[in-house]
Amino acid sequence: MFDLTDPVLRRALDPAVLDLPNDPAKTRVVVAMSGGVDSTLTAALLKTAGYDVVGITLQLYDHGMAIAKKGACCAGQDIADARRAAEQMDFPHYVLDYENRFSDAVMEDFADTYLAGQTPIPCIRCNQSVKFKDLLATAKHLGAACMVTGHYIQRVQGPEGPELHSAIDATKDQSYFLFATTQEQLEFLRFPLGGLQKSEVRMLAAQMGLAAADKPDSQDICFVPTGKYADVVERIRPGAAKPGNIIDMNGTVMGQHKGLIHYTIGQRRGLGIATGAPLYVVKLNPLTHEVIVGPREALLTRRILLDSPNWLCAPIQLGAKLPVQVKVRSTRPPVPGVLQLDERGRLVVDLDVNEEGVAPGQACVFYGSSDQTSRVLGGAWISRTVPALPIST
Repeated sequence: MFDLTDPVLRRALDPAVLDLPNDPAKTRVVVAMSGGVDSTLTAALLKTAGYDVVGITLQLYDHGMAIAKKGACCAGQDIADARRAAEQMDFPHYVLDYENRFSDAVMEDFADTYLAGQTPIPCIRCNQSVKFKDLLATAKHLGAACMVTGHYIQRVQGPEGPELHSAIDATKDQSYFLFATTQEQLEFLRFPLGGLQKSEVRMLAAQMGLAAADKPDSQDICFVPTGKYADVVERIRPGAAKPGNIIDMNGTVMGQHKGLIHYTIGQRRGLGIATGAPLYVVKLNPLTHEVIVGPREALLTRRILLDSPNWLCAPIQLGAKLPVQVKVRSTRPPVPGVLQLDERGRLVVDLDVNEEGVAPGQACVFYGSSDQTSRVLGGAWISRTVPALPIST
């Protein structure tokens, strides 16, 4: 069992982090269990602390193909691992079939976004809809005081209520994927691992004797276990991918392609064209079915237009300028910029420096500036970019 005086354990079970009633035995918590080490340890922490734990695992897709692949999230083996962990720790565990909900909210959007010449992030859509909407509602229905997950993110009490902050372990921080969490959802969610390093999580899991202690982290999109996104899109939308021309920034035809779904902004390899200098995908045009290529400098952008923002602070008003740190990819460090509404009332961010390969369909997440750089202020979806070099086609 855990040593409840262990300083690492005390950080995870800090009353300020859990923000729950003082009587654990009378406090039900629902833990979202994926079968991995993070959610398994989260359930173990709360069970050891005396809470009334209920574990729930979601079956989200036809996972037969993914069972044998190590590191694939939400595979059939993961469900079995979560059930085994619950049996070991002696708390009830349920598997909910959300396959239809997941297909409608995540997989259909994934395919349509690719066909529109954009780059989707299904993990954000899943958190936004299935997990933090449908599953959260189920947790409330079960009489839980909160829903707890193993995400690497921090929930911090601020002067106006709970705030979302990036994790202590910057290499595992998941704040980019959780920007769409609403203030109402944040009131009900808890994230005990946000103040721990991944190495500490595995250490605690090993001390507890959990089988997931050395289980590999998930690397791929759960329903794309092979990593071949185009195959999944073709299965969801048979025949929807149309061939077209690969052209340069002057409109000169350089070659042909088999469908926009095979390309992403910034891609260099696999273009099938030979030139004297490296060329990159700089734009995808779903109306003409054209892939536009250009030099690396054409990937640079300074202004990004945004849609459907989610605010975890007061929304920006017309005429105001909000200095922020901006993250346009999960693997990129934040860069400084300014949020404002343009003359047409559209939300835009102007970056202090050029960013490379910013793709429509991806997320743009806003963090505080100055001494609040860990706080997530919100985020939005990238609808268009203004390139440093004009693309005439």
